[in-house]
Amino acid sequence: MPKIRPLSSQRLIKILEKIGFKIIRQKGSHVIMINDRGTRIVIPVHPGKDVKPGLIRAIIKEAGLSREEFFRILKEK
Repeated sequence: MPKIRPLSSQRLIKILEKIGFKIIRQKGSHVIMINDRGTRIVIPVHPGKDVKPGLIRAIIKEAGLSREEFFRILKEK
């Protein structure tokens, strides 16, 4: 299994949109996304900075994805 590398926040948002999350609002530098089941995820959007692996792991877990599913979706793009 490959290591989780830092990703841009825009790429992470696109991945979450593929699995059914929608952007409901943005407050400052944070985008709030929600899915049909009511799971809410907050993504930091700071220009020029990537989302670090630890936060990506937490977001994957919160979204209900496995690492395998995450890497499969990541490769599709």
